[in-house]
Amino acid sequence: MRILHVVTAFPRSRDDVIAPWLVELLKRLRSAGHDIEVFTSSYRGGGGTSYEGIPVHRFRYFPARWEDLTHDEATPDRMRRSLLYRLLPFFYILGGIVGIWRLVRRRPYEVIHVHWPVPHMLFGWVGRLASRGRARLVSTWYGVELRWVQSSLPWLRGFVRWALRKSDAVTAISSYTAREIDRFARVPVRVIPYTLGFAPPIGPRPSRPAGTLRILFVGRLVERKGVVHLVEAVRLLPADLNARLSIIGDGPERESLVSQVARHGLQDRVTLAGRVSESALRAAYAESDVVVLPSILDARGDTEGLGVVLLEAMSYGVPVIGSNIGGITDIITDGETGVLVPPGDPSSLATALTRLARDPALAARLGAAGEARVRSAFGWPEIMAQWDECYGALAGRRIDTASAAAADASRSREGVR
Repeated sequence: MRILHVVTAFPRSRDDVIAPWLVELLKRLRSAGHDIEVFTSSYRGGGGTSYEGIPVHRFRYFPARWEDLTHDEATPDRMRRSLLYRLLPFFYILGGIVGIWRLVRRRPYEVIHVHWPVPHMLFGWVGRLASRGRARLVSTWYGVELRWVQSSLPWLRGFVRWALRKSDAVTAISSYTAREIDRFARVPVRVIPYTLGFAPPIGPRPSRPAGTLRILFVGRLVERKGVVHLVEAVRLLPADLNARLSIIGDGPERESLVSQVARHGLQDRVTLAGRVSESALRAAYAESDVVVLPSILDARGDTEGLGVVLLEAMSYGVPVIGSNIGGITDIITDGETGVLVPPGDPSSLATALTRLARDPALAARLGAAGEARVRSAFGWPEIMAQWDECYGALAGRRIDTASAAAADASRSREGVR
């Protein structure tokens, strides 16, 4: 099948880390025989026309100097910076509509797969119009767009309902997101999670030195990740655990975290490493004793849609701790594949860390169970089978529609006779 994926941003080069799990999905779909292309926004006039053999169609929406609404940071964060960035979404939408109309008029697609449907469902719908109704629409919802609409953009509720009902197939990355979809419209929803952007490690794990509790956080430094509560939990840990927290990632909360660390004198216990290479990230997972995702519900009503960093850590056999919120509960079963704690509760988080540090057998059991969970429920063969079934069902609907049209035409001819 020829499938066009509509996304906000897409890697511009090999070292541009944007949604690695999505890139891996598209590469695997190509290997399975599908003809995969990407429709996305330009970045300062360019961004590349292909990535690892995947054709990339980038639409222009503003003079190159200011064409940076996407890619480098989350669009809502960028929009808070100036009036110009608050006006850019209008031009972004207009440019995308024009771009996809021109693209689909000259290149037929069987499926247009829309990611982050607010506002991209407009592009998908226009693409279907340009295909004269032949293309089927798939929408994948990550949850953040639904929470933004509920908390601060209620005037878009009608748009979300329209987008859901225009979709030939609706998918969600977690059961939590599926339940949020149900608050807007009662439509069939397939829960298809994303998974690792790289192959899980094979072979024995490196031994971890005793006498130090190595804690790892990976992710954007934004409010909903709850890193401030993890830093506070480290401050509460018993001194004899000799805890060391490494924070990998960057974002708008970085400066406040640096201040928090300095204020409590934690410079020798907490390291903000910023962005790191893939090899350095792999090494960090392998060397850690526990990985923590302390997500919360932020001021905009947003929280964790799934939590791919937990899957990455679990693939290394590392025990994980996560907040009992959002899509994290699709990954962690408390006491079986990890530990769940109340969101925004440093004391409970410190207790969970202490428990794992003092009970190596428990940590090992959770790590092994977590690794098995990733390979059985979130492995690429399982994910690909679900997408094959989804796309295959659309192909069946298209055949059924064509048969019905042929039957109608035949009946019309009979009537003429």
